[in-house]
Amino acid sequence: MTQPEPGERPEQPGPVPTGLLSAHAARVGPPGRELLPATTLKLFAGSVLVAVGAPGHGHTALALALAGRVRLDEGSIDLDGETDPRVLQRAVALVDVPGVSEPDGNVPLRTIVGEELATAGLPASRADVRAWLAERNLDGLAGRKFEEVPAASRTPILAELAARRPGVRFLVATLPERHGHGPDTWAAQAERLTAAGIGVLITATHVAATTLTGLDAPTIHIGDEDLA
Repeated sequence: MTQPEPGERPEQPGPVPTGLLSAHAARVGPPGRELLPATTLKLFAGSVLVAVGAPGHGHTALALALAGRVRLDEGSIDLDGETDPRVLQRAVALVDVPGVSEPDGNVPLRTIVGEELATAGLPASRADVRAWLAERNLDGLAGRKFEEVPAASRTPILAELAARRPGVRFLVATLPERHGHGPDTWAAQAERLTAAGIGVLITATHVAATTLTGLDAPTIHIGDEDLA
C-alpha cells in the first residue's frame, strides 16, 4: 500500500475530490523587496497545511498567489500540473484575507451569510438565512455586526460558506489569530472540511503556531523552500 506523502490525510469514505495544489519557489516582488519570498509547498485535497511566517505582507501574498490572483515574479503554482490562473481562481477560495475577502466588520452577520449563500448558488432568502443560522445555533447573532460575532466563530463561518461555492477544492484562511484566537481553535472545523475532501491552508505567525495542539497538520515556512 502506498504511504501518504507529507500533508496528505488518509482516505475518507465516500466521493472525495482528488487534487494537489503546489507552489514551486513561488516569489512575488523583486529580490530584496519581496511581498512573498520564494515559497514551496504541497497541499493535498482532504488535508490541512499550516504556513508559518513573520507578520507582514507574505501571508496575503501567499493567499493571492495560490488563488491565481497575483502575478509571480519567479517560480510557479499549479493544480494537478495546470498553471492557468483561471483554474486556480475557480478551485481556491480565499477566506477572510485582510484587504481582499475580509468582510466589513460593520455589516450584520445575516447579510454576510446571505451574500455568501448567493455566491455559492444556494437559496439565499431571509428565511433561508434564518434557517442556516438556526441550524448552527447562530440565530441569536443574526443582527450583530460581524465584528461583534465571537472571534472563534468568524473564520469557521466564512470557511463553511466558501466551501459551498461551485468548483472549490481548496480554502486559504489567512491569520485567523488576528481575531483573538489561535489557529488551534479552528481544528474541528478544519477536520470537517477535510472530511469533505477540501484542502485547507491556514497561515499563522510563529507565536500562534506554538499554540497548535489540536491540528494534526504539517507546517511549512513562508519563504522557506523546504517542506517541514
